[in-house]
Amino acid sequence: MSKGLPKRSEDYSLWYNELVKRADLAENSAVRGCMVIKPYGFSIWEKMQAELDRMFKKTGHSNAYFPLFIPKSYLSKEASHVEGFAKECAVVTHYRLKSDPSGKGVIVDPEAALEEELIVRPTSETVIWSTYKNWIQSYRDLPLLINQWANVVRWEMRTRLFLRTSEFLWQEGHTAHETKKEAEEETIRMLNVYAEFAENFMALPVIKGIKSESEKFAGAEATYCIEGMMQDGKALQAGTSHFLGQNFAKAFDVKFATREGGLEHVWGTSWGVSTRLMGALIMAHSDDQGLVLPPKLAPIQVVIIPIFRRDEELEAIRVKAGEIMESLEDLGISVKFDDRDTHKPGWKFAEYELKGVPLRLGIGPRDLENQTVEMARRDNLTKSVVQLENENLPALIKKTLADIQENIYRKAHAFTLEKTTKADTWEEFIDILENKAGFVSAHWDGTEETEERIKEQTKATIRCIPLDQIPEQGKCILSGKPSKGRVLFARAY
Repeated sequence: MSKGLPKRSEDYSLWYNELVKRADLAENSAVRGCMVIKPYGFSIWEKMQAELDRMFKKTGHSNAYFPLFIPKSYLSKEASHVEGFAKECAVVTHYRLKSDPSGKGVIVDPEAALEEELIVRPTSETVIWSTYKNWIQSYRDLPLLINQWANVVRWEMRTRLFLRTSEFLWQEGHTAHETKKEAEEETIRMLNVYAEFAENFMALPVIKGIKSESEKFAGAEATYCIEGMMQDGKALQAGTSHFLGQNFAKAFDVKFATREGGLEHVWGTSWGVSTRLMGALIMAHSDDQGLVLPPKLAPIQVVIIPIFRRDEELEAIRVKAGEIMESLEDLGISVKFDDRDTHKPGWKFAEYELKGVPLRLGIGPRDLENQTVEMARRDNLTKSVVQLENENLPALIKKTLADIQENIYRKAHAFTLEKTTKADTWEEFIDILENKAGFVSAHWDGTEETEERIKEQTKATIRCIPLDQIPEQGKCILSGKPSKGRVLFARAY
């Protein structure tokens, strides 16, 4: 199945694109810039979605849904917000088509122009805060903790499956609070939720930090993020959490009666992750044989493949496989028995290796005779023979899946450490970017001018100012001006 899959070391970009397609995750759509997420890819997203949704609800949030269309005037109410998204907006100008008088299909009816043009949702702050004005009157209505699962449109000229498409799926949280302190605490709380999900479920080590002024979300007072390291040495922003201050509350006049009898604007946050996480999952762990999926997010955690020549052999194997499946399902493990007779066992082995199924069990007539099963791990490609009569076989499989999850994280964590390097001079900075890649920890003078010059000369950006940054006097690698601490630079997706 993976025959001909490009090698990461030779062409990482081609390897990624081919893997996404061959593993049946997604494909390009007939609609330019959009993708079709195929069933196997969507089942991974569903597992991500289910776990995140559980975590959101555990922290007190409820789901709601808001309109896809946003009146153009709404975007104009928050100046920095509209400036940040203006170039990416898709605009609806008419509400009707009509038959082309020439008989060649349909045309836009010029008589059906909208009184006010509508923006196809690039993000929902404006339409949600216009709604919150009606929902919030008193401190008793706060905090308001809302999440939305939706699709978003941001027009892209250069697209890449999961990483950058004109339409993508995401969740966006929008909360309103009585005090600045509560809103800031919510911002950090949700950043920590994202970090926990990335590390415990995606097996992706991340660095938590705050964005520089030039990199923060349009309309936010501060943007916090988690950054992961991909195998090609590029960083990927895996999630963001924004402290909005009172910006949107003031733009949409969302006020509440205080406990003291006054009237004040509420404090807000917003936070989100998207199907971009799929790209991170693929690029952080997969190899030249195909996907490597952490068991906690694998749609199929264990696949059982029968090795047979005659129907009676298959029937005997099916009985034993059924017993194994029942015991594994009782432990909450997802398992598939692939008894298709249209493909040979070797083809199936390659298929499930390509699709990243964490654990493969092979059973043939000789295995039944010897009461054994061959167990193959996807993460390290090792095989072992296990006794079928072992009453602890289900527990052994469960422990092995946990070991696989931990090993995938451990490997990614070691790689991230290896790809994080300090630079004290401009020459060192350039050398690391060109010859080692990864995160570069370096001093910066805090000015947007220097940040932009570094970006123009190297294509590296400040990924974040780490939350665990240690105060350290130094000199900016480019300007030589004083610096109070190191920040993380990297080339990024």
